Amino acid sequence: MEISAVKNSYKRWAPVYDKTFGAITRIGRRKAVEYINAHQGRVLEIGVGTGLSLPHYKTHLEITGIDVSSDMLDKAREKVADLKLQHVVELREMDARFLDFPDNHFDTVVAMYLVSVVPEPEKVVAEMARVCKPGGSVLIINHFKREKGVLAIFERIFAPLSNVLGWHSDFDMNRVLGANKLEVAERKSFPPLKMFTFLLQKKAS
Repeated sequence: MEISAVKNSYKRWAPVYDKTFGAITRIGRRKAVEYINAHQGRVLEIGVGTGLSLPHYKTHLEITGIDVSSDMLDKAREKVADLKLQHVVELREMDARFLDFPDNHFDTVVAMYLVSVVPEPEKVVAEMARVCKPGGSVLIINHFKREKGVLAIFERIFAPLSNVLGWHSDFDMNRVLGANKLEVAERKSFPPLKMFTFLLQKKAS
């Protein structure tokens, strides 16, 4: 998808995102935040969107969020202000392909429901690896294509509509594996219908 298509898609979805996609993706967000809360340090959430996960991070963490959509970020900033989330230190508009952070800066870098939306996902994951500290975690929650079954057929049918839907239904997991110094530490599917995957990669020390 082109970056303009991403922005236009999320401009349309921003007002209703929490009650639509937000509901569908709740389980995955909870699993990601539970993992992150059990660790320490700086966290970068790429594609923070309307800030659905922000109230659930524990206060011992230092949270930074970025998103390419100013409309989504406006909603996230409202949450931070309303709920007085002081551990959310920064929310910035930024293209995930060009992260404006130094190397080896964050203990955990997470992207939830993002990699099948952005252009050049390989470049995004390479940037996630770059800004992650050695020994840190790069966590991806996403839908990845199936090779067989009824759902695989539907994924192929909807694939040409990616710019309308705002995501690629037939996204291949291999596109986000193999970034420099990243090794898969855990991979598991979860409901509904095992549609989504918890993919944890660790950066070599």
